[in-house]
Amino acid sequence: MSSDNERSAAPGDGAPEQLALIRETVRKAKVPRAKPRTWRGAALAEKLPVARVLVNKGALHLDQYFDYAVPEELDAEAQPGVRVRVRFGAGGRNVRGGRREGGGLIDGFLVERRAESDYTGALAALAYVVSPEPVLGPELLALSRAVADRYAGSLADVLQLAVPPRNGKAESRPSPEPLPPPPAPSAGSWERYAQGPAFLRALAEGGAPRAVWTALPGPHWPQEVARAMAATLASGRGALVVVPDGRAAARVDAALTGLLGPGCHALLTADSGPEKRYREWLAVRRGSVRAVVGTRAAMFAPVADLGLVAVWDDGDASHSDDNAPFPHVREVLELRAAHGRCAFLLGGTNCTVEAAQLVESGWALPLRADREQLRIAAPLVRTVGDGELARDGAARAARLPSLAWQTVRDGLRSGPVLVQVPRRGYAPRLACVRCREPARCRHCAGPLQAPDQQGLDCAWCGRAETAWHCVACGSSRLRAQIVGARRTAEELGRAFPAVPVRTSGRDHILDSVPDAPALVVSTPGAEPVAEGGYAAALLLDGWAMVGRPDLRAGEEALRRWTAAASLVRGQPEGGTVVVVAEPTLRPVQALVRWDPVGHARRELAERAELGFPPVSRMASVAGAPQVLAAFLAAAELPPEAEVLGPVPVPAGGPGRPRRPGDAPPGEPWERALLRVPPGSGAALAAALKAAQAARMSRGSGEQVRIRVDPLDIG
Repeated sequence: MSSDNERSAAPGDGAPEQLALIRETVRKAKVPRAKPRTWRGAALAEKLPVARVLVNKGALHLDQYFDYAVPEELDAEAQPGVRVRVRFGAGGRNVRGGRREGGGLIDGFLVERRAESDYTGALAALAYVVSPEPVLGPELLALSRAVADRYAGSLADVLQLAVPPRNGKAESRPSPEPLPPPPAPSAGSWERYAQGPAFLRALAEGGAPRAVWTALPGPHWPQEVARAMAATLASGRGALVVVPDGRAAARVDAALTGLLGPGCHALLTADSGPEKRYREWLAVRRGSVRAVVGTRAAMFAPVADLGLVAVWDDGDASHSDDNAPFPHVREVLELRAAHGRCAFLLGGTNCTVEAAQLVESGWALPLRADREQLRIAAPLVRTVGDGELARDGAARAARLPSLAWQTVRDGLRSGPVLVQVPRRGYAPRLACVRCREPARCRHCAGPLQAPDQQGLDCAWCGRAETAWHCVACGSSRLRAQIVGARRTAEELGRAFPAVPVRTSGRDHILDSVPDAPALVVSTPGAEPVAEGGYAAALLLDGWAMVGRPDLRAGEEALRRWTAAASLVRGQPEGGTVVVVAEPTLRPVQALVRWDPVGHARRELAERAELGFPPVSRMASVAGAPQVLAAFLAAAELPPEAEVLGPVPVPAGGPGRPRRPGDAPPGEPWERALLRVPPGSGAALAAALKAAQAARMSRGSGEQVRIRVDPLDIG
């Protein structure tokens, strides 16, 4: 104990004890909180005293603007586009001093200043302006409204996705001065495409070409995206590129930095953190930066004088938002290209059916390389079917055919070898045992399923099927196989004990691997990039990917395969890919010929014949059985709308993570699909939105989940 403490404890010296008592009293005292102002009796702004505000309420029956009075003290800061706080929900009875009072405080955006209000009663006043920074411009507001209408959602929900949360520290810092436009870049590797140099010239000259780009396999696509952005910047306009994940964003970021230098673009990804991401977003909003590379949320980036919007690998599920109203990057960028009259580029090593439809309709033009360039860039693809597996003793013993073992041995002599294994949970759909034709319903062409392992029924309309036979070959036997991720890494590690084995999957995803002999076992979508390319690749359990119970199973399998095979060296350098799947399957044939465009065209023609998306428009409506039935009965659907179902919604099993489409735990839900022909999608979305708004206005507590253009419809 120190001497000071000894003196303070001496009898008769009470000053320290009194000071401690005072501190304790102050600590326990109730500190009065400053209440937000009601501006009762305050003078209003002399000009434009009414503020039209969008409140942060996602309920559809509140999807409108509300008028508030602007106090004179807030006149300077209360400008269109700023964040404000307002009182909401008080009703029209509590009026004092000419001001409407009461209600809870809620965030909102000031959309417009007006001279007078359409509302005849007393107005509540703006509580205060959160920040004078205008974050919601007219273009972003118009885009958000168009997205909300397309997906039967509310404007407030879209703005939650479009405008990032405020960060005061980032907002207080000034943005850098804008840089002058760079010179137009050379064509570089775009020379490999017949129309590639012309596409870059059109961008550099201020044009607005629209292209569906089928990229050649290999490591050059980030540099090609960067050159397209640089050509757009050279014309004095802005450019926006959206990629599926942070790894792809990092590759484009590095390519753009190497081409133009640092400080010429913004990187908008969740990995950046809230402060840095908001600082980058503000630099774009203020016009300091005109080039943006980012993931899904960057599709709303407020780029000034936008000249190019681009999306890479539009088939990736990451491009569809998991939050209401579930917009898709491709559709949002199409809206931006149409409304802003800017260039549009949809790129990928694969071609989705939606991309094929854009070309088929004439909205966009194809951008492809000739077969000679493809033979140089693509690896050799070989297949192993069921018949060869049955005759192969090595395959029966270790699950890998002899061709795969030999390919691994040869590849390890010159570099790393990639092994793609489907992740757990791949449950193939039913198909003909003889010709592999998918089993479909005779009434709506939906996929058949056997939930109880006995009777067949349709996953879309729920009708039972008692006498199924294959329309292609006449067989009445079905095939299904449940395959998950195997212990491939352990098997290969025992077979090649001197070679390191690396794994990449959900728990730990590798960005890259060195150019040295190694076995890299990866799930689809988690394949790391190899320096110099992989020497070979094995695509295992192909039937599990092609046979998933989903309309997009074949398209998705081909997309996963081409993405993995694109990381392999070209055939002239000895690159080889072995896919373990039936060679007669359409996606396998497309991979062997490296013809994703042809596969997409055939899929589009087949879907047009059967009335499948994207030729038709669909919406999924799910809820409790009684609630769903009442909703469908009350909705004023278009006359041409077709209701498929309802069918039970699968509930998440114990220990399994809940997926976006699963029913709430312990609640039996059903789902109905609504299908309309082309041209009626807007009417369907409006009808669903009106029906949902009517339910919410009545205070119905039962949830109904609506999703327009769902990715997974079975």
